[in-house]
Amino acid sequence: MSVHERRRLPTGLELLFGDGGDGRVLSVELPSGSLVWPDPDYDKLRTHHHPSFWLSDEPVPAGLWARLRAEHPRSGLWPVLLEDGVQPWSAGQIAPDSPGQIDYYSAAGFMTETWQDLLLGHEAYLAPFGAECPGIAPPAALVADPDVVADWYADVVAERMTPLGLAAVHRGADAMVAMGWQGALHHNEWTVPLAAVVRSWEERFGARVVGMGFNTLELSVAAPPATPAHALRVAAEHWTFCPDSILQGPGTLADYAEQIVGQNAWSFWWD
Repeated sequence: MSVHERRRLPTGLELLFGDGGDGRVLSVELPSGSLVWPDPDYDKLRTHHHPSFWLSDEPVPAGLWARLRAEHPRSGLWPVLLEDGVQPWSAGQIAPDSPGQIDYYSAAGFMTETWQDLLLGHEAYLAPFGAECPGIAPPAALVADPDVVADWYADVVAERMTPLGLAAVHRGADAMVAMGWQGALHHNEWTVPLAAVVRSWEERFGARVVGMGFNTLELSVAAPPATPAHALRVAAEHWTFCPDSILQGPGTLADYAEQIVGQNAWSFWWD
């Protein structure tokens, strides 16, 4: 393979970009795979003019995610390990949207509104905050390079034998929207506000989107809360983002906060 050939996007991947992938290059050799288009019978509200992402045919080896992540500034393609390989990905049971929609939402606004929506009957779990939404937590200090932590966690997730997706996005959080992920559908009908929260976590906690499943989300965290008090504020955010983390986990914000102090990965699951 010539240098020129190695530097072009593999055939077909240019379709993921609105501008045809002009100037984008990828030197990492990809396994066999195909482009995924939304099923029009599933997402009847929108007409889609380009595929949503590329999907590998088989599970990928540890290390591939890191090589593709390193290429993201040049390729514009963010890698995501997809924990459920058949559904919904290969069936096109997705509802992609424009990542530009994320700009209209904020983590603070989402948290304030959702706190009140979830409050009834759950006050006892939310001590010491109760009915009073504490607002988003302050940033934490980096304990490592976010890319290094993300590469480490991707190897952990890849051990589960996961296929891989590539989305044409500027940052990992936007892949949730571009790929049409609906893992939190029973909690939040629209993924866009959740992606705004993850964008904020990218900035405040060095988070990176590593994996997604039918109803799961895997984030690496390079700046986790280091004290119980700070972790409690972060736990409050997790409550509004994924209530099942607390309700089907340790049961209270305080107990959940103990679990995330210093942890370099956040794993969410929605019932």
